Amino acid sequence: MVEIKTDTALEAMREAGRVVAHALAAARSAAAVGVRMRDLDEAARAVLAEAGARSPFLGYRPSFAPIPFPAVICASVNDAVAHGIPDGYRLRDGDLVSIDCGAELDGWTGDAAISFTVGTPRPADVELIAATQQALDAGIAAATVGHRIGDISHAISTVARKADCGMPADFGGHGIGRQMHEDPHVPNHGRPGRGFPLRHGLALAIEPMLMAGGRNDYYTDPDGWTLRTIDGSRAAHIEHTIAVTEDGPRILTLP
Repeated sequence: MVEIKTDTALEAMREAGRVVAHALAAARSAAAVGVRMRDLDEAARAVLAEAGARSPFLGYRPSFAPIPFPAVICASVNDAVAHGIPDGYRLRDGDLVSIDCGAELDGWTGDAAISFTVGTPRPADVELIAATQQALDAGIAAATVGHRIGDISHAISTVARKADCGMPADFGGHGIGRQMHEDPHVPNHGRPGRGFPLRHGLALAIEPMLMAGGRNDYYTDPDGWTLRTIDGSRAAHIEHTIAVTEDGPRILTLP
């Protein structure tokens, strides 16, 4: 069932989204050569705690997962596409890092992700991150009243194809609100004019995940969570929670 949010609910989601933005900024600021991934998680935890927010990631256990997720961020490095568990790995010069974070505040949820490089960036990684951002921007621009979910999906996949990037076919965006994952599903591949109609008050998390090798297949680490490119190529993941409004798409996960 798809819940259409009131304007009051969207304002509450905006506050949750602001916490997410600050947590992501703290994790990114903590990232440097030699820093452990779990230190980035601690930086985000501190922001959530100060805001009085709960993490929808911590303890989350969907049907595919062998264990509950043990952190407040997903921290994915280099060939990890998404859902990486922050551990004792120490960042190295040139690493490509994707951080995904959520926050629940006063019963409403925000969800966003960023990708960035540590130390000396590889030109190919800079291009990959730029293409992922362009795919997200295109998806958001298509999230207008009168369009459908397929228009968002098609906009994202058009950018990915132009960049010769793959995307994991089984994963994409989702509705969001009282829960982190709600209907409708927002695929990163799709046909325009198809799917659920976009109405004022629909809240969505839009999240392209681009894989530089151009393939759409992936594998899962033994931890049951981390998704990796099948060919070892690098990946980037960028996400925003947005609201469809009569005035155009509104990004809810900005600072």
